[in-house]
Amino acid sequence: MSHSTRDGVALLILRLGLAWFIFLWAIHKVITPKQYQGLARHFDGVELDFTTIYAVAAVQILICALVALGALRWISYPALAAMHLFTVLRRWEGFFDPFALNERGFPIHRNQVIDLAVLGAMIALILLIHRDRLSVDAWWKARRA
Repeated sequence: MSHSTRDGVALLILRLGLAWFIFLWAIHKVITPKQYQGLARHFDGVELDFTTIYAVAAVQILICALVALGALRWISYPALAAMHLFTVLRRWEGFFDPFALNERGFPIHRNQVIDLAVLGAMIALILLIHRDRLSVDAWWKARRA
């Protein structure tokens, strides 16, 4: 397997994994909008109606689809990272106590650690856009040449 093909496959896997990760959070907004009302109230101090939650979910799902396809990469990849960065910044206090446990001994800040790893992967995807050869954008560019 050539370096170019290996890079393309690696970035395809990374792209699909990151899109799926955020897609699951977006689709849960559609399935359980009441939960997201509570999260917005708790973390952001705002009240959101279901229409707003569904609209946000629709935009997030669209961005996830674009990322999965590798379409509009210079817009969709940073948009995915910006969405995730918003989540990371909302929960930053958990980074200072990554080993905290609740009364049942369950690690309560574990997701924040995962969030940082995902954010790092998103940044890597953006930095490697030029090697992302198995994408709609790369296919379109090759077809036009």
